[in-house]
Amino acid sequence: MSLIHPTAIVDPAAELDGSVEVGAYSLIGPHVKIGAGTVVGPHVVIEGHTTIGRDNRFFQFSSIGAANQDKKYAGEPTTLVIGDRNTVREFCTLNVGTVQDRGETRVGDDNWIMAYVHLAHDVVLGNQCVLANGATLAGHVVVGDWVTIGGLTGVLQRMRIGDHAMVGFQAHVSQDVPPYMMVDGHPLSARGLNLVGLRRRDFTSEQLAVVKQIHKLLYRSSLTLEQSIAEIGQLRGQGGDAQVQLMLDFLSSAQRGIVR
Repeated sequence: MSLIHPTAIVDPAAELDGSVEVGAYSLIGPHVKIGAGTVVGPHVVIEGHTTIGRDNRFFQFSSIGAANQDKKYAGEPTTLVIGDRNTVREFCTLNVGTVQDRGETRVGDDNWIMAYVHLAHDVVLGNQCVLANGATLAGHVVVGDWVTIGGLTGVLQRMRIGDHAMVGFQAHVSQDVPPYMMVDGHPLSARGLNLVGLRRRDFTSEQLAVVKQIHKLLYRSSLTLEQSIAEIGQLRGQGGDAQVQLMLDFLSSAQRGIVR
């Protein structure tokens, strides 16, 4: 029995694994590739040069791979690449990239993307992230792994959100958010560490202790950012070297300032 509903329109040039399900009135364009086990609900449009991995689920009324909203876009064959086991809920919009950047919008694996989320051109979304209803990521935003972004939050162009960070409800992200931090508000403010999330991910007591020291150096010591970076580097050898290096790499590449 066919897994493609008779009212769906799938271009003959599209490449769909035989196990892909396509719901009623959905539209699949000619440059689309979809991997095994993925379920496309009813009334979903997937177009553009879009590649989708295994075991994803797209709920009704989402627009995937449409032309981006950059006014400079002239129809170049830029791409959207989506990994495995992602859930994309109702009314989401995920656009292709631009030639002014990497030419690709990328979504990793195991992300939970709730209703009305927008991922603009050249966004990079890591793995195991949660984007609550109405979160909007502008062009060129980079989000790490295990990040939570609250509902109705707006992220300005070219911002970065580090691994394990949590952004609260209805925040305005106009500076980079370092890894492990919990931020919210407008203007955005660091409220503490995402300790609940870190404990859920089985961080050891030594790793948590190092992350707490990093937070203290960045936000509780009255040091300049340059002084904080130097002091954070001295935390190596205390059982959290990976956490120290992740933070140093993030801070050393910050170009628009960090939330402080």
